[in-house]
Amino acid sequence: MIVERLTAQYDAALAELIRKILKAHHLDIPGTVYFDKGLDHLSRFYSDYPEKRAYFIFLNDEEQLIGGIGLAEFELFDSCAELQKLYLSETERGNGLGYQMIALIEKEARKLGYRRMYLETHDNLSAAIHIYEKAGYTEIERPEQVVHTTMNRFYLKEL
Repeated sequence: MIVERLTAQYDAALAELIRKILKAHHLDIPGTVYFDKGLDHLSRFYSDYPEKRAYFIFLNDEEQLIGGIGLAEFELFDSCAELQKLYLSETERGNGLGYQMIALIEKEARKLGYRRMYLETHDNLSAAIHIYEKAGYTEIERPEQVVHTTMNRFYLKEL
C-alpha cells in the first residue's frame, strides 16, 4: 500500500470514490459533501493552507486510489481539527485500514499543533460510527455551526 498527500492527479478519482460511497449509503442528497462545490478539486483546498490542513490518499499496489482521510482547522473548539472525508473502498474494508487512517491523521493533527479532533457523520454510516467510537471518539451534542446540515452524529476526541 502507498500513502501520500493528495495531489491534483487524484482529485477526480477521489471525488468519484466519495460520491460512490455516499450514494451506496443513500447520502447523495443536499447537505452532504456529495454536493460540495470543491469536491472535484479537493487538493486545492488542502494545499492552500498546509499549516492547518492535510489530506492523505491510500493507493493499492497497482496505484489505484482505495481511500483517503483529511483534516482542517475547526474553529468552534479551541485547538481543534476536524477529521474530514474518511472514505475507504468497499473492497478494502474489514482489515483494519480505517483505524490506520485515523491514527495517521491524528498524528498529523498533533504535528500541526491541534489538541482535539472533531468529526461529523450520519446514522447511515454505521461501520464508520463503529470505527470512530472504537478509536476513542465520544459523541457530543450538535455544534451550533454545522456545514453539512444532513449530518446527525457528532464526535470529539482529545489528542
